[in-house]
Amino acid sequence: MTHRVGIVGGDGIGPEVIAEGLKVIAAAGVELDTVDYDLGGSRYLQDGVVLTDEIVDEWRTLDAIYLGAVGTPDVPPGVIERGLLLKMRFDLDLYINYRPFSCGPDSANTSPMSSGEEAEFDFVVIRENTEGAYAGEGGFLRKNTPHEIATQGSVNTRLGVERCVRYAFELASRRRKHLTLVHKTNVLTFSGDLWERTFNEVADAYPGVETAYNHVDAACIYFVDDPRRYDVIVTDNLFGDILTDLGGAVSGGIGFAASANLHPGRVSMFEPVHGSAPDIAGTGKANPTAAILSGALMLDHLGEDQAAERIRKACEDPDSLSGSTTEIGDVIAARL
Repeated sequence: MTHRVGIVGGDGIGPEVIAEGLKVIAAAGVELDTVDYDLGGSRYLQDGVVLTDEIVDEWRTLDAIYLGAVGTPDVPPGVIERGLLLKMRFDLDLYINYRPFSCGPDSANTSPMSSGEEAEFDFVVIRENTEGAYAGEGGFLRKNTPHEIATQGSVNTRLGVERCVRYAFELASRRRKHLTLVHKTNVLTFSGDLWERTFNEVADAYPGVETAYNHVDAACIYFVDDPRRYDVIVTDNLFGDILTDLGGAVSGGIGFAASANLHPGRVSMFEPVHGSAPDIAGTGKANPTAAILSGALMLDHLGEDQAAERIRKACEDPDSLSGSTTEIGDVIAARL
């Protein structure tokens, strides 16, 4: 089967790491019919285009989108983030952000925090991806005066929270049957209450899944001190954004951090967590492993489970994955 996939190489190292991801996918025997899209900071500087509704409509006809990285120093902060990445998530309703983290002999990386058996872990963070503080609710009063007021609300709906929580329970039931809710219910007494009530009500349908709750500040400590306690974590958009960057740090660095932006059963987007790193673009120093592992998540979504697992196995033993961007890609492809 040939899968139709949109390619957004983007800026900086984005096109370089996506090229290696495509090389590895081809080596795994999966055929893609790719459609290239020139989007990102560089495109915006050329003609002011960030992401049009027409392109979003085209994406709805695809099976997946594979994105490298977007953003350049010459574009003001927020233009590309809100106009491209968030618009994509909102317009395509990519309500699940799926980020796996692992460390140990069967993973692609080793933790910089500690060594030995106690440092081995394997967990997934499920982040709600379309609501919360990133929904854009808020505004200014008396802007640019001494009495300026800025508000930024957190938008949480029962529908949005429940579908995210239910996805996390389904995932936990297929893994080690443990799910942790992370929030700040003692202070955020409205959004936190909605999340906690929904979590507890959905839990009744999954009696085989053990549950736990952590405040987000405590979870940050546990990520460093005791990540083995986690199997699946579910959390809101803002907390998930912060926690998953920390997860990348404790599991070997963002060069290994893959992610999926999912709407199960519909077109979804897959990207490495790292940025465009314009300072090393074109030098061959970028590690493509995160993009390659994101490609494996894309293959899971496309039903190519065996090829995806082969790619993950090929990314193991990170000490042997050294050299330039293309050399690392060549080594992983050769293992397939």
